[in-house]
Amino acid sequence: MPAVPDLLRALLPRRCPGCNRQLGREAGLCASCRAGLIPRLEAHSPLSARSAPHLVTLGPYRGVSRRAVHALKFGGARDLAGVLGGALAAGVPAAWQVGAVVPVPLHSRRERERGFNQAALLAQAVAAALAVPCVPALRRTRATAQQARLHAHERTANLAGAFQADARRLPPGPVLLVDDVMSTGSTLKACRDALQAAGVGQVYVAVVAR
Repeated sequence: MPAVPDLLRALLPRRCPGCNRQLGREAGLCASCRAGLIPRLEAHSPLSARSAPHLVTLGPYRGVSRRAVHALKFGGARDLAGVLGGALAAGVPAAWQVGAVVPVPLHSRRERERGFNQAALLAQAVAAALAVPCVPALRRTRATAQQARLHAHERTANLAGAFQADARRLPPGPVLLVDDVMSTGSTLKACRDALQAAGVGQVYVAVVAR
């Protein structure tokens, strides 16, 4: 059954989070903003090895992507997850042969406060578009300080030992790790390392914005 805020969003006049235009029957973003969500492979990132692309994004954290992530994460606009996740999935190369999609987890306390994990919603949409399972194979073993409030050199220490993976839940093949935003890449690297320590061979990454 839809939550009350979701019902209110469906009944009230809505504006596009990307450009503030009045929305018609579109879900999440207007057609113009959707057209601007162009996935790209990034060879040069903290997650890439030997310049081989391991990361797909919808571009820099600005403009439509920034406003859309903010509306999803803090405005409760959950319908944006389908739009953003679908756009991300369109940029995942078939050559990656992704077997499962794994969301970056929130600590249980923070997820209760927010009411949902935006990375999980995005991962579900990506997995549906790729026709592979979405598996919550990662968990946070402890709460951490918010990465955005830390200096770059503090972020790795903040996340040390913060994630644990259960690879038994995953099918064979490469894994696609999904989050909303990447800044220094510390969180994604910690998650990737946890998955690989649990026996996952290849981990690719998809984020809405960098």
